[in-house]
Amino acid sequence: MQAAELAPSIADPAPLGLAAFALTTFLLSAKNAGWTHGTDAWLGFALGYGGLVQLLAGMWEFRNRNVFGATAFSTYGGFWIGLGLYILLVSPKASTAELANDLAWILLAFAIFNTYMLLWSTQVSGAVFGVFLTLEATEIILSYSEFTGNASLGKIGGIVGVVTAAVAWYASAAGVINGMKGRRLLPEIGRASCRERV
Repeated sequence: MQAAELAPSIADPAPLGLAAFALTTFLLSAKNAGWTHGTDAWLGFALGYGGLVQLLAGMWEFRNRNVFGATAFSTYGGFWIGLGLYILLVSPKASTAELANDLAWILLAFAIFNTYMLLWSTQVSGAVFGVFLTLEATEIILSYSEFTGNASLGKIGGIVGVVTAAVAWYASAAGVINGMKGRRLLPEIGRASCRERV
């Protein structure tokens, strides 16, 4: 009887998940900052790219036995899908006060999740830690803005969100080129192997 063959490894899905998170965060944050003057362009990308594609990256991280990546990408993929559906299905029937209250609690809930992921991101890389650190600030600022009705604070949260997107894009770019070349061309700042083996 032949020995069972090991399943082939797959490409690292983290750069894709980070890119999906970055782009959608950038679009919504630019709107929150008051930089855009169009429609809710972020909404379709929340469902398709930041949502579905990031969720898929999370599922592939399960295949790679990367508990941190699977949890992070799947959760934030779900966040974008959930937020998109909320805006489409619930917000049209809500008053301004109800909408602000809902968003404040949604952001607070994800800030709680993000807090322990921020702590565990110290075990992945400096670049990933930077993503979770700036995201923590974004979520807290925006949540407080919604609770208090402080529009100026909401714009600051939007700017911090743009910084979050930039850090995530950097982490994605580093993962892409380093994965292509099989060596570290862009520093991920202290990255060890983030693959958790059982």
